[in-house]
Amino acid sequence: MVTGPDSLFVTLLILLHTLPSESVKFEVLGPTEPIVAVAGDDVILPCYLKPNISVEDMTVDWRNLDPIDDIFYRYQNGRIILEDQIPSYRGRTSLFKEELWRGNTSLKLTRVQVTDDGLYECLIQSKDWYDDIKIQVLVKAVGSRPVVSIEGHREGGMGLVCQSEGWHPEPDLVWLDSKGVSLSAGPPETHRDLKGFYTVKQHVIVQETDTNLFTCRVLQKRINEEVETEVHIPSALLNYTTPWRLSFIVCCCLGVITVIGLALTAFCTCKKTENDSNI
Repeated sequence: MVTGPDSLFVTLLILLHTLPSESVKFEVLGPTEPIVAVAGDDVILPCYLKPNISVEDMTVDWRNLDPIDDIFYRYQNGRIILEDQIPSYRGRTSLFKEELWRGNTSLKLTRVQVTDDGLYECLIQSKDWYDDIKIQVLVKAVGSRPVVSIEGHREGGMGLVCQSEGWHPEPDLVWLDSKGVSLSAGPPETHRDLKGFYTVKQHVIVQETDTNLFTCRVLQKRINEEVETEVHIPSALLNYTTPWRLSFIVCCCLGVITVIGLALTAFCTCKKTENDSNI
């Protein structure tokens, strides 16, 4: 049995071994603002330790919390474990291996898809400690310049339709006159394809103005993007008399001519009768 100073020394070693060491505690840091990624590009999701200690003997989990809530990348004991990786992330994720020794666990996500939009978690675990950070990823895709087509004459004016495709998130579409005042238009039509891109369309009926200039604007305030197309409609088109209006005018004219003819006939008949009675 060890006694005296040696005994005290052994006891201290045991206590130091059993008590959690402050040196293994760390904090996981990352961005506080959303990361904006462009569909089709690559993006880096920052995540690192403070202090900058090595994670080579730790576990690093990257998890998608929205909407699937599952691990899509794991680094553990010096190995990358991807056996159960979410299929949509296969071949698109990696860490910076040369940076792991100083606590950099940032994730590189290549060929960003609109379905990557959501909330992510970077979780780092050692034997005695763990911490995490959550990162909001906003995937944006700016759609095509609006295409404006003339649909022809409608009740009340000329019918126009505007369409733009390839957007994310879902955008708004507005019709404006030459002064920037919103026009009353039909209900917006929105379609989302299998890849998550949005197409928007909206019809409007316009009437002649001093400029005959009209603008279709598509905007997404969340990503601060907008595109627009201006169109000029000639007065000759706006003032064109449609067949039904032409028929109506012709009928009115014929009606007026008929009434005048009947009136003249009646007048002549009365005049003739009056002359006959005088003889």
